[in-house]
Amino acid sequence: MKVFNNISLKKYNTFGIDVTARELVIIDTEQELKTTLTQNNDNLFILGGGSNMLLTKNLETKVLQINLKGIEITKEDDDFVWLKVQAGEVWHELVLWCLDHNYGGIENLSLIPGNVGTSPIQNIGAYGVELKDVFYQCEAIHSNSGVKRIFSKSECNFGYRESIFKNTEKGNYVICNVTLKLTKTNHTLHTGYGAIQTELEQKGINTPSIKDVSNAIIAIRKSKLPDPAEIGNSGSFFKNPVVNKKVFEEFFDKFPEAPFYKVTENSFKIPAGWLIEQAGFKGKRFGDAGIHKNQALVLVNYGNASGSEIWNLALKIKETVYQQFGITIDPEVNIV
Repeated sequence: MKVFNNISLKKYNTFGIDVTARELVIIDTEQELKTTLTQNNDNLFILGGGSNMLLTKNLETKVLQINLKGIEITKEDDDFVWLKVQAGEVWHELVLWCLDHNYGGIENLSLIPGNVGTSPIQNIGAYGVELKDVFYQCEAIHSNSGVKRIFSKSECNFGYRESIFKNTEKGNYVICNVTLKLTKTNHTLHTGYGAIQTELEQKGINTPSIKDVSNAIIAIRKSKLPDPAEIGNSGSFFKNPVVNKKVFEEFFDKFPEAPFYKVTENSFKIPAGWLIEQAGFKGKRFGDAGIHKNQALVLVNYGNASGSEIWNLALKIKETVYQQFGITIDPEVNIV
């Protein structure tokens, strides 16, 4: 365990926001986590990979960075493998590890920033696949009592970028590991979402492997999304809005060219990036806060933008989209 006082969190968040933490504690073991939680009376701020947040102020609370490491096979049969992955493992590095071992199920989640421990909170997803599709269980420690609890998939109440950890149990638990159930054979490939099939065809791949699918998605994401190491960002800033049939029909009558995805008979998903681009924000810059030139869904920090400046830009985008389309878009990132 390492402790730092009055330290900048600029290198600990992918937006590159320069705010100060009164105290930063790096947690390397589960016992350190339990001890810190049970001995602490203040509110805590839990920091993973710093990829799904926008810091708008200095943090006067104790900040814990969860740095637990390890990947363990807890069970396997001829068709499946159950992997227990510690919270501090980098998500994309886990994807690459699974590909090297021919474990399928998370290849569509390639290049998503962040750590494994935060993946259930957000129910991360991309290109037709969500974490819940491969999630088996997770272990979490109660923030006050230090008691460990196992959460099954059903207990996590997963939804679109939602889980129990963002709602009724928000702030009550710290996830220390996640167990995934992945395929060893007969992998189910998801290539019908976005430009995956086109990318594979351009490469002359007719019978793709899970690694081929991953490589296609990595190429697509790199062509659209900026590298946080080069320009501060948190990936997709807004969630794609899901509207009911009545709202959708009114919207589609006015904008028949708009892309959409049918979720159920009465719900439709509209790409937030399309709404933002049509509202005229794509590629725009407001001081050091801006919208990426290749993907309107990504807000960026060109160098010295404050979290408040980026948040104010997000609010401006949200208001303009509602005025033009009558649809509300909400942030996917956590605003702190």
